[in-house]
Amino acid sequence: MSEMHPCRKRLRSLAKPSKVPEYQRFFKTGKGEYGEGDLFLGIKVPDIRNVVREYHRELNLSDLEEIVSSPYHEERMFALLVLVYKYKSRSNSKESKKSIFDFYLKHMNFINNWDLVDVTAPHIIGMHLLDKDRKVLYRLAKSKNLWEKRISIISTFPFINSHEFDDSLNISDILLKDEHDLIHKAVGWTLRNIGIKNLQTEIEYLKPRYKTMPRTLLRYAIEKFEPSLRKKYLLGEI
Repeated sequence: MSEMHPCRKRLRSLAKPSKVPEYQRFFKTGKGEYGEGDLFLGIKVPDIRNVVREYHRELNLSDLEEIVSSPYHEERMFALLVLVYKYKSRSNSKESKKSIFDFYLKHMNFINNWDLVDVTAPHIIGMHLLDKDRKVLYRLAKSKNLWEKRISIISTFPFINSHEFDDSLNISDILLKDEHDLIHKAVGWTLRNIGIKNLQTEIEYLKPRYKTMPRTLLRYAIEKFEPSLRKKYLLGEI
């Protein structure tokens, strides 16, 4: 796009500069923090989604390539949500969905905060791999990049919804000793969702591991347990 696309003009018309400091604190953009240096326009997520609904049909992957590389968090979010809309479209062919999947993987360096991962990875990466080889997730799980690791585990949510737990559990094992709190939360969230579908599967996974796993991870994993059972896990009495 040689000139700024109308969708970006529309987004920027919704910017609230007064919200920027709040977003910078929330997404940890300070020196040494996980979102260091990220820039914000101060646009609310519901407003971004409204612009997505307005423009998603007219944008192609070439358009999105420029937007997804924006220095502004909300514009990257917009581009990624357009990809989700396009992937979910019933009118898109298998070839088009594969192109969207490939585009997502190619531009992962711009998917650089937890919200960008969580609202997109399951709907593109996870859904695409439901009936395909999943070795790419294991490669991402072993990456040194925080966001690629989070993509690897969050992408397994569609498998869990289909009562397929093996890949989620295997990737949880890879990430179990990771040092970052955002990975602890993502793995715990994954195990919790497995437990919602099949409690016994989660219990069998936790039993030999729960005493040594990060405390935050454990708390997320057992969040839906009955209070008495949750207390036993926290006290190491299982």
